[in-house]
Formats: sequence, C-alpha cells, structure tokens
Amino acid sequence: MTLTSKTAKLKIGDLTLNSIVSSAPLAGITDFVLRQLIRKYSSSCLLTTEMISSEALVQKPDSNISVSNEKDTPIAFQIEGHKPDLMAKAAKISEHKASIIDINMGCPINKIVKGNDGCSLMKNPELAKDIVTAVKNTVKIPVTCKFRLGWSQDTKNFIEFAQKMQEAGADAVTVHARFRSQLYSGNADWAELSKLRGEIDIPYFANGDITSPESAKKCLEISKADGVAIGRAVMGDLSLIGRIEKYLNEGILIKEPSLNEKLSMLKNHLDFEIKFRGEEQGIKFFRKFYPCYIKNIFGGAEYRHKLVTELNYDNIISILNEISQNNGN
Repeated sequence: MTLTSKTAKLKIGDLTLNSIVSSAPLAGITDFVLRQLIRKYSSSCLLTTEMISSEALVQKPDSNISVSNEKDTPIAFQIEGHKPDLMAKAAKISEHKASIIDINMGCPINKIVKGNDGCSLMKNPELAKDIVTAVKNTVKIPVTCKFRLGWSQDTKNFIEFAQKMQEAGADAVTVHARFRSQLYSGNADWAELSKLRGEIDIPYFANGDITSPESAKKCLEISKADGVAIGRAVMGDLSLIGRIEKYLNEGILIKEPSLNEKLSMLKNHLDFEIKFRGEEQGIKFFRKFYPCYIKNIFGGAEYRHKLVTELNYDNIISILNEISQNNGN
C-alpha cells in the first residue's frame, strides 16, 4: 500500500477497491440518505449499510433499511445475528445489491449482545466461524467481519479470532480498536492492531477515533492496517472520507468545512431525510445529527435543545440561520 499514489487500491476476495477508506457501519446512522451524501464527496470509498438484523430482513426483505441504488456501489451490506442458517438467508437476500457481505461481530450495545449477537460472538468463536462458513457457502461475493479487540482486557482474543474468521473463509476483517467493555469510551488502541500484521493473510481495516485526514494517516502508520474505516466522525462532516482519501492518495490536505458549510450540509441532509421518510419521521430521525453538525459553537447547548424538540421545518431553518448569524460566519 502506498499512501502517496494517485489511486490506492485494495483487493478483497475477487473485488478490487479503488480506495483504502471505508465508512464503518453505524446502526440507525449510515442509512441510504447518509451514504448518498457521502458519495457526493467520495466516488470510490467502500460504503457500508447500517447494521441489518438478519431476522428482520428475512421477514421483511423490502424494508427501508435495505434500500440501495447504483450510487452506493461499492457497498457492504452488514448483517447481524447468531443463527448461521438465518444469516445465510439474509446474506442471499442482500447479495444482488451488495459488493460485500459484512458480518457484525462488534456491536457492544446491551440489547444486541444480550441476544447473543454482535460482540457476544467474540465469546463464542466456533459459532462465529460457523456463521462465516454458512454465509461464505451461500453467496458468491466477498464476505468480511467486523469485531473488536475482545470482550474485555482479560479476554483479548482479536488475533486468534481473526485467524478463525480467515479459516472460515472471510476475505477481510475490520477491527475496532477497543474492547466491548469500553463501549466507545477511552482511546482506540491502534498500536494493538499492528499485532495482526503477519498473523493473517487477508486485509484488515483499522477502526476507532479516526476523525481527520491526519489521524487516518497516523492510524495506518501505527496499526499497519491495509485500510481505515471511518465511523462516528462522518455524522457532522459528510466530506471527511473524501478529504481523507485526498490526503492519503495525493498528500493534499483540505481543511475542515466551516460552520456555514456544515450548516449547508445539515440542511441538505435534513431535506433528503424528509424526502426519504416523510416530514414528521424525517425530522424526528434527524435529531441525533444536530449535536454533530453544531458542536463547539457559541450557545450550543441551548441551540441543541431547541433543535431536538422542534418539529416544524420552518422553525428549524430559522434556528439554523440564527446559529449562523450568532457565530460569526
């Protein structure tokens, strides 16, 4: 991998990616709308759907969560569950839309791990291996997995786990450099990920705390990973992945968008969600994004409260205009 080449490519199974940067899956975040907006700034990154329940997908294959189009390509459909046969069925349903099937083995939230899904699979590597095998035997596209360093510091097993996933047929893995016990607290341990180099023969992506082009490059250098997966940081900066690619490929550092530019992104994002979901549901769904777009502004707490409780579109636009006027942009 060369960070200064015009096109950094990465081969995953039979698929050649024209970028070493991917969007990490975020439940309830990386929906069809967000992916389409990221694509405006990056034509080549690997996009990933939000986490899709295998049971829900099998029961309702045409739900909004599985909506996709040609602009998404290349795209990984991430499915979660703990039943190999059901995971295989969900993968098959997704195959015609997907470039990759990604298996969630890293989600740390209670309602997921209590159902034996997500990161709980790291405590049952044989079941995880059976899931990968079942999916791999069902689809003809590459299969990948996303997991963490382990359930806890005392049960750190990401190297052995990655090896088992490779044995089962995984074509690449993404590792969030935290333990499940940390959730999203503390710092991602990129140096720990470097121990994977030489232990597996498939590519691995590093994930966690990558918030800028500079941190992406630093993460690659420390983790020795083949690529980086960008998660929560895209929520308030749709241009981030594109800016990271520009820096890694060409050494060109594009500065972070100004507040006015972020507010413009916000409005566009909100309008797209309303178009996709309807006005009331779109506005309610969007509440989680406001704090990301307007963080570190003067009067931020008051503005966040106003925005997350407002259901009238015109009033929301008035608040955003007030933010712009009062923050010197």
